[in-house]
Amino acid sequence: MVKREFIQNHKPLNFNFYQNENDFIVEELPIDFSLKGGVIVLKIRKKNLGTWDLMEILSKQLNIYENEIGYAGLKDKNATTTQYISIPKKYSKELKKFRHSKIEILDSFLHKVKLNIGDLKGNRFSINLHNVDLNTSYEIEKILKKITSFGLPNYFGFQRFGKEIKENIQKAKNLIYGELHIKDRKVEKMLISAYQSAFFNAWLVKRLKASKDNFELLDGDVFKELKTQKLFTPKKISEELKADFLSHKVVPTGLLPGRKVFRAILKAREVESKFDDSAISEKGYRRDALVFPKDISCKYNQKEQIFTLKFSLPKGSYATVLIENIANRNFNF
Repeated sequence: MVKREFIQNHKPLNFNFYQNENDFIVEELPIDFSLKGGVIVLKIRKKNLGTWDLMEILSKQLNIYENEIGYAGLKDKNATTTQYISIPKKYSKELKKFRHSKIEILDSFLHKVKLNIGDLKGNRFSINLHNVDLNTSYEIEKILKKITSFGLPNYFGFQRFGKEIKENIQKAKNLIYGELHIKDRKVEKMLISAYQSAFFNAWLVKRLKASKDNFELLDGDVFKELKTQKLFTPKKISEELKADFLSHKVVPTGLLPGRKVFRAILKAREVESKFDDSAISEKGYRRDALVFPKDISCKYNQKEQIFTLKFSLPKGSYATVLIENIANRNFNF
């Protein structure tokens, strides 16, 4: 995977980061549920289980088809995670008998429709950084303030690509160009998504290398208005637009190549075109180039040299990327 670059080009910081049930805690921030309807939404806390593992366990114990189970987002395996899962209301009797040592049902709600990918507001994280000396703790707090102001590059994290990154990207390319056929549609979509994401990450590296203290805006960039989520493409970067960007009202976006997607124009397109592939038949998307972590709080235990960091990110953004930005180095997770 391409080496990720960051806006805050400070000296790399030394600390240890572990993904496990005690040091990496994630809680999904849910949408508003209707509180009536034919679907039960379960608030589930699980330890050291991925979302696919959870679905398999629920399917077996409730005697339910996996495609009847809805979920809003995929969660890391090596962590304690709280997420929302939906099942048809008709399985409520089986649900009362459900027991598992790594899964706890915290609450339940009625809802009108099955949950789908993206049916969440974001995620709240609590992460412990280890072997942090006092000076490093001060540096982390300074860097966090800069990230809050100037944004976090919204890279896809390593989880998007699977363990065999190069092999998976090549498989996706072979799929797109007809040299490989996979019967499992879920696997096919995941491979192509990884391929699209690799283009976005490489584009973002290119743009950040050309930027200095802040993300450099180009004529023809595709922007998103954060309040309305609408996309627009100005031919010129005006002073008013710069002000809106600095006040976090708008954000530039990058391309996940595919069909039916806005593409940049003018100077921005000159860069973007190098990270595009018109052969992709899956739907394309625009992704925010930067995100702004919210509700940040820090706690430092000098005796244990543990720095606890809590923050929220929009859906689809990766906490591991924030940790890399703080350290200014790429981790081999």
